[in-house]
Amino acid sequence: MKDLAASLLSRARPRSETAGAPIVSFFEFWPAWLFYAPIVVHCFALGLRHGAFTLPTAANPRIAAGGLCGESKTSILDQVAPRARHWLAPYARFPTGADPARDLEAAARALDAAGLFYPIVAKPDIGCNGTGVRLIRSEAELARYLREFPRATPVMLQSFVADEGEAGLFYIRKPGEPRGRISSVTLKSSPVVIGDGRSTLRDLILADPRTGRVPHLFLPRLAPRLHEVPASGETVRLVFVGNHCKGSTFRDGHEHVTEELTAQIEAIARAIPEFHFGRFDLRFRSLAELRRGRGFTIIEINGVGSEATHIWDPRTRLADAYASQFAHYRAAFEIGRQMRAAGHRPSGFFATLRLWRLQKRLMAAYPMHD
Repeated sequence: MKDLAASLLSRARPRSETAGAPIVSFFEFWPAWLFYAPIVVHCFALGLRHGAFTLPTAANPRIAAGGLCGESKTSILDQVAPRARHWLAPYARFPTGADPARDLEAAARALDAAGLFYPIVAKPDIGCNGTGVRLIRSEAELARYLREFPRATPVMLQSFVADEGEAGLFYIRKPGEPRGRISSVTLKSSPVVIGDGRSTLRDLILADPRTGRVPHLFLPRLAPRLHEVPASGETVRLVFVGNHCKGSTFRDGHEHVTEELTAQIEAIARAIPEFHFGRFDLRFRSLAELRRGRGFTIIEINGVGSEATHIWDPRTRLADAYASQFAHYRAAFEIGRQMRAAGHRPSGFFATLRLWRLQKRLMAAYPMHD
């Protein structure tokens, strides 16, 4: 596994950052079917080789389908042992009911029990890619969010972590290995435009070198505000959720992997029963503290369905992005193979398909994200 980790950290490295560095890579916003087609073929070949297409679901046997799809976010966080729970942003979970008017009462009880206060982050307990995630500043905003949320569906309410830094750290540990590795670090930032006192928000988005390339990620959600004219020098944040497919900018942060950070992530990962493969999404105060393994708060823990997202750095070459994807999926299948040999059964194909369909159906019904 040491050789695998070294290989992962030596690949998918973007070209050095210069004045001429690309703002958007040529493949960054390809249709999903086009970019992921070679990866699907690769995983199909791995499934044939190992005799099970869902073998990675055994990599994290305590998580539904290993975290491939349809898993509950809070069910993963609930598994973190008491010794490491102080690293988590406090959260609560409750299901919406038949009557939206009563949801707010249930939410208030859940917030009180968890000791949460506004602002909070509301998100689906089952979902991905930032779908349905909103920053909630008041009871009125929460009531509006719950009215738009599908019925009889779990909602996660989480403390808002105000730290500006956001990152995704991918962790891999082979079963029986004394220590795992951080195979990928992604630094995330929300796109902004700066007002000039004359241009509308729509004009500023379309004129920006990056957002103007992907206006479809911003214009529909910001439609009620597009006519506004931000004051000169005013910074307008275009998206809250730290997801690439929602418009956030990702940078490869591999140079920030240190012994101290690795040791701390290892300690947290070891506090989750039989967790071997996945990504920790967190917010942090400063890169200096993050490198020392301090000053960060985990907002989500993802399993085998997560991605080493540093590949979406605009400087990353397509060949390097695929090399990283292939290496990570090989690792997931290998860990799944070892866990199967230890007696853990992977999720069945049709059971996994049902979870995937549930997730897709719910994601289509969730409220618009921030």
